[in-house]
Amino acid sequence: MLKVATKPKWIAALVFALAVAAVFVLLSQWQFSRSLEKDVAPPAVTEKAQPLLSVLKPGVPLLGTGEGQVVRATGHFDPAKQVIVDSRVQDGEVGHWVVTAFVIDGAPVLEGVAASKEVVIPVARGWISDPSKATDPPAGTLTVEGRLLNAEAPEVAKSLAQGHVSALSSAELTNVWKTTTLAAFVVSAQEVNAAGSDVGASASNAGMTPITVTATDQNNKINWLNIFYSIEWVLFAGFAVFMWWRLVADDYRREQDELFDVDRDDDEHTPVSDSGEPVS
Repeated sequence: MLKVATKPKWIAALVFALAVAAVFVLLSQWQFSRSLEKDVAPPAVTEKAQPLLSVLKPGVPLLGTGEGQVVRATGHFDPAKQVIVDSRVQDGEVGHWVVTAFVIDGAPVLEGVAASKEVVIPVARGWISDPSKATDPPAGTLTVEGRLLNAEAPEVAKSLAQGHVSALSSAELTNVWKTTTLAAFVVSAQEVNAAGSDVGASASNAGMTPITVTATDQNNKINWLNIFYSIEWVLFAGFAVFMWWRLVADDYRREQDELFDVDRDDDEHTPVSDSGEPVS
């Protein structure tokens, strides 16, 4: 069989099969590397404050690369658009978030939206243990800096008090506030006024506790679909070499049949007796 395999045509076929297998192996490696890729930006990027509108624009969902990004925006709070988000845990205690609409200066208004000429983003200003402790937002032009997070899915909850919601959902708040709302929210870290003072939850007279949030989990997460594709490409590579071997084996078998003058088709259809002798 080695003599057959060293024929020029089968050597060329082997080279071709190995080339195809090499391409499949490279595709397998690419799929494997994709399975371990992070879908969030590294801390060196997320912890450096970026302009909000450069990360998220009206009508566009927040991508994984923007999840957890520290952002900065200038504008003002609308005190008429404020809700209390229930069931928020802070230092092991269940309480509430005070969330207020922040009107973003210079934000492009979506075409066809006639209800409002402003664009807002929900800002979680602070945590409170008692809803009665919720305070009005600071007035005037402010620069808000905080962590940008994806909006939550709306939840159906019964017996909610007036002005309370069970989830921080941009879709729900858009209907409540009757204005264009970005598809994310900001957990405020500081709210600086024109005088350069922080008037957010960290201020001594704010009456709220700053909300503790961390960056998006940076641990590698395995994408099992890509792992499956990686294994599949390896199998394809092996199949390419196997097909070459099978073709060589078939060629060798034909040569052996011709050498011994064996007609396999006739042998397969010739009846034999119980003793094994051909029956005429």
